[in-house]
Amino acid sequence: MPDPAVLAPAAGTAVGPLGFGTAPLGNMFVELSDDDAFAVLEEAWAAGIRTFDTAPHYGVGLAERRLGAFLRTKPRDQFVVSTKVGRRLVADPGGAGRLDGEGFVVPATTARVWDFTADGVRRSLDESLERLGLDRVDILYLHDPERSDVGLAAALETGAPALAALRGEGAVGRIGIGSMVNEAVTAAVRTGLLDLAMIANRVTLADHSALAVAVPACRAAGVAVVAAAVFNSGLLARVEPDAAAHFDYQDVPPEVLERVRRIAAVCANHGVDLPTAALHFPLRRGASSVVIGGNAPGQIGENRARFDAPVPSALWFELGVEGLISA
Repeated sequence: MPDPAVLAPAAGTAVGPLGFGTAPLGNMFVELSDDDAFAVLEEAWAAGIRTFDTAPHYGVGLAERRLGAFLRTKPRDQFVVSTKVGRRLVADPGGAGRLDGEGFVVPATTARVWDFTADGVRRSLDESLERLGLDRVDILYLHDPERSDVGLAAALETGAPALAALRGEGAVGRIGIGSMVNEAVTAAVRTGLLDLAMIANRVTLADHSALAVAVPACRAAGVAVVAAAVFNSGLLARVEPDAAAHFDYQDVPPEVLERVRRIAAVCANHGVDLPTAALHFPLRRGASSVVIGGNAPGQIGENRARFDAPVPSALWFELGVEGLISA
């Protein structure tokens, strides 16, 4: 493909229109070597991507370390990097001899501990900066507060002000929530403290339930929407969706597979493949940015080409008429 334009953030925005999410670089589902991870990141950079998202959760620190090693080879003023707080990492010698139980192919010798307290948020950021080898991150998200052992309300009560304090001190530029639960996103943005909402799996062709309440709540609060996991962890990444794909990090339910196959057929009728439509859909429905992942060379460049490809308005009209997307 020709040299793509650099997808840097536009003036006044926090993120570029296409970002790279590093969960796959934490060995999500599949083990990667350091060299393979670096090659994927190099391809993302070559594709013009300058917004990179990570988290301690991804491979219990592995994704942060790999991303940091890569970004230290690039000029600091040419990229935006985000990470997340809420899960602190602690040594767990009892995990020796087994693998992590949360979908990452890494040793279980590091455990995640929920911590949305002010002290925990600060310590988590400091620990992330050490793993990244950077002196700052541009964006800091509360990660899955609804899953915390103290519950959503308590996690937001301490976590959101802690992020706001870090932003006020200039330690981070923008703050937000990262979640795949619409109720959590809605509650978080209604605190009035956040700049961004990274919504995973819920602003997609297969599941756009966030459009009912969460996205309107973001709009009302002046919070930008970042759509992550726009392929629903694999199902929408295939031109011909099949039962072997993941959906929301699990096996795909038969009824979801059938509906996505119908969506793919409509896309094909308009000369558009399913992954291309999946990349474009969130931007039509209120998202300012789309975050993609990848764990093999070729994927990122292919998806950048899809991101640049035109999609006819007639496709969206037919999907709406067929009841496959909401009006």
